[in-house]
Amino acid sequence: MKLTILGCYAATPRTITNPTSQVLEIRNHMFLIDCGEGTQVQLRKNKLKFSKINHIFISHLHGDHFYGLVGLISTFMLLNRKTDLHVYAPKGIKEIVLLQLRYSNSFTGYNLYFHELTSKESEVVYEDEKVLVKTIPLKHRIYTNGFLFEEKIGDRKLNIDEVHKYNIETCYFQKIKNGKDITLDDGTVVPNSEITFDPIQPKSYAFCSDTMYDETIIPIIANCDVLYHETTFLESEAEKAKSTMHCTAKEAATIAQKATVKQLLLGHYSTRYATINLFQQEAETIFPNVLLADDGRVFEF
Repeated sequence: MKLTILGCYAATPRTITNPTSQVLEIRNHMFLIDCGEGTQVQLRKNKLKFSKINHIFISHLHGDHFYGLVGLISTFMLLNRKTDLHVYAPKGIKEIVLLQLRYSNSFTGYNLYFHELTSKESEVVYEDEKVLVKTIPLKHRIYTNGFLFEEKIGDRKLNIDEVHKYNIETCYFQKIKNGKDITLDDGTVVPNSEITFDPIQPKSYAFCSDTMYDETIIPIIANCDVLYHETTFLESEAEKAKSTMHCTAKEAATIAQKATVKQLLLGHYSTRYATINLFQQEAETIFPNVLLADDGRVFEF
């Protein structure tokens, strides 16, 4: 599981920081999460291939989380994209994007699907044989969702030495990976447990965009491997965090602690602070495993 931070600062872009956008690479998928202004440039800077992005998840319709979307969609058209593109976002995203495309006469040459979200309960929005994605309802000034990305349990791993010992032909390898026992020509049944190892433990990533402190998300994100949680303010601005429906570093760490996640990743910093290290210092008073997102940082979990 690989995460590339394209932008992780609040409000307006600066020459040295970018608003929210990140790319999650998981089980051969490349998911774009939020698409703030400047996302295309950041994708190029980080040498991420546009063509691999087939699914885009937008948390809410505040500009610093989706103003880069129509530009990216238009660029896909200029690059003669043919692959379908799916956008998962709050209701209204289709009207906004199509209006911009209509008045610029820039309709796509590929299929563009909008999956508009309205539910205030957690729901599955994407699923295939490898990955499941569901919403994390958040409390912000407008309708907002985070997203939980969960790997499904993969195939069992071949114990090659044991497989060769029994002279098992390669045509049976997938059957073995699927957990089946093997019957040899002489009738001997070889238990699957003897010729395989357990599959790699599936990982999960929770993205919690703009939100006030809200313990109702804890059952959804409980025990996840990595939690990205907004931390716009420090505790010294707790009242401002409350009035703007954002979180402090201490509050984000409290959520991580109560949800017993393995790793907390902070982001969405207000630019009023001299250094983002202050967020880590504050969060670590509550929760020990804290990482700081920053533009261009890459994490492998």
